[in-house]
Amino acid sequence: MRIVLDSEACQGHGRCYALAPDLFDADDDGYSVLLVSGEVPPELEEAARLAADNCPEYAISIED
Repeated sequence: MRIVLDSEACQGHGRCYALAPDLFDADDDGYSVLLVSGEVPPELEEAARLAADNCPEYAISIED
C-alpha cells in the first residue's frame, strides 16, 4: 500500500495528521506533509485508510 498526497488539493483541515500522526505532519502553513515514502508499514495501513477516508478535500488516496 502507498499513500498519494495531492498537496495542491490540501486545504489544511488537519484531519490527516490528527488521525494518523505517524504518517502525516503539517508544514509551517498548516498543510499536510507525508512522512512516509514508498510502502506503508502494515501496522499503519488502517491509519492511512482512516486519514484518506476523512479528508474533506479528497487530497489523500491509497494505492494498493
